[in-house]
Amino acid sequence: MRDYWEESEIKNKKINAKKIILSIAISILVVATIVVVALYVTNNEFRNWVDVEIFKKEISQDKVTTIELDESESSNIYAFNKYIGILSKNKLSLYGSSGGEEANLEVQITNPLFDSANRFLVIGESNGQKVYVVEDKEVAWESSVEGNISKVCVNKNGYVAVIMTGTSYKSEVQVFDPEGNSLFISFLSYTMAVDVDISNDNKYLAIAEVDTSGTIIQSNVRITSIEKARTDPSNSDENNYKSEQNKLIVNIDYQDKDRIVCMYTDTINVIENGQESVVFENENKKITAQSINLEKYFVTVEEESSGIFSANSIINIIDVDSKNIQNYIVDTSIKQIYTKGSIIALNLGTEVEFINTGGWLVKRYIANQEVTNVTVSDNIAGIIYRDKVEIINL
Repeated sequence: MRDYWEESEIKNKKINAKKIILSIAISILVVATIVVVALYVTNNEFRNWVDVEIFKKEISQDKVTTIELDESESSNIYAFNKYIGILSKNKLSLYGSSGGEEANLEVQITNPLFDSANRFLVIGESNGQKVYVVEDKEVAWESSVEGNISKVCVNKNGYVAVIMTGTSYKSEVQVFDPEGNSLFISFLSYTMAVDVDISNDNKYLAIAEVDTSGTIIQSNVRITSIEKARTDPSNSDENNYKSEQNKLIVNIDYQDKDRIVCMYTDTINVIENGQESVVFENENKKITAQSINLEKYFVTVEEESSGIFSANSIINIIDVDSKNIQNYIVDTSIKQIYTKGSIIALNLGTEVEFINTGGWLVKRYIANQEVTNVTVSDNIAGIIYRDKVEIINL
């Protein structure tokens, strides 16, 4: 019996030792993970090393998929959904992430205006009359409008708004449903429509207007009920937000919760709950670029001197709901920014950095020549050169 108890005691000691070793190993792993995460968040050099060496977020020009362009033909390139669209000679070719052509659509437009949301792409003839809507890889509908098209927009459900000039009115805004049926036209007698957007629930149309007929510039945002406008356009206005005098509105963007972000030349404002308020001011800041074309966020680029002949660029990513700011810093001037959905592309000359609205690097593209232009969606980006488009999967 004594031998039995001694043997059991030895076994228990072995089991306990294994548990202790396992607990120590787990504790070391947890502590190491916390340290690595903390370093990744706080140390730029370490984060860059991890992004490049571990996560493989850096890609060089010689390792990307390329679409060749005919230099003798004029091409317009636009990224939407998961495709790179190339419009040339009245043909819209759609390419996937592998670089293969997935669709070839007839689109009778030579000087296009683009906008996209979700799986929808709208194309309008700049200063012309033709409008096309592409849903995924097919032309959903086409139509002609009266007047000259100056702007097009589409919401995530396929509702389209078109701004027209050159009629007997200062501006007209025509709204179409996802099947291409014209719902109504808003006629603006005294103001010029500079931008337009449709709410995500398809209920409201927002028009950014500017009145320059007097000595003072007057900007305002007009909210129209789409349902009321279908039956009684003259009595369909829900609200009209007038800015301070001499403020010039540039863009508007409908976001969730019927919130509208308004970009002026000197501030960024938000309209919600029947009130318009300033959320960002450009005064006393060297702002080099701004965009409100993001989901739930807007972005500003502020340049600050880092030496006699050098400068850093601070990318401020502002959450419209909480007003929290995420910063992303690059040690050079930014040539241009491009935004869509949750992606911000920074053109640094021979590099393009793609970051998300959380302030994290998604992909870094390294070129051996100056980048001419960039087009970006949530899923794919195109680096545009004179003779080719290079595909970046995001």
